[in-house]
Amino acid sequence: MPLPVQVTEALKHHKRQQAQEKLLVGQENEDYDLVVASQFGKPVTARALDKSWYSLREKAGVPKIRFHDLRHTHASLMLLQGIHPKIVSERLGHANIGITLDTYSHVMPGMQEKAAAQFGDYLFPNEEQRAK
Repeated sequence: MPLPVQVTEALKHHKRQQAQEKLLVGQENEDYDLVVASQFGKPVTARALDKSWYSLREKAGVPKIRFHDLRHTHASLMLLQGIHPKIVSERLGHANIGITLDTYSHVMPGMQEKAAAQFGDYLFPNEEQRAK
């Protein structure tokens, strides 16, 4: 899955931090090679992840949203940027694009109007558009 360069860099930094933490823990560390792990390298429980999320969210001043809501935010922001729903569907792991469109169609108001305007501009370009 392609990631923005900024995310890739942040993940590399996180991995270096984890390596330092593993050295501190020593033999007690169980290396499952996880992005999110307990201090001993084990998988984090959903409850522990939620607890950490709520604490971080509060410190960052983010509105009260669930961890899972980050997934919805990601999808909504991509659709608002005009990214094709098929791409968003694939990133979310939906079985088909219909699930994505049914779930997020409220995010895309005005798409019909935008499509009509773009098509009209293509068929009937103004002087500036013809010059291109």
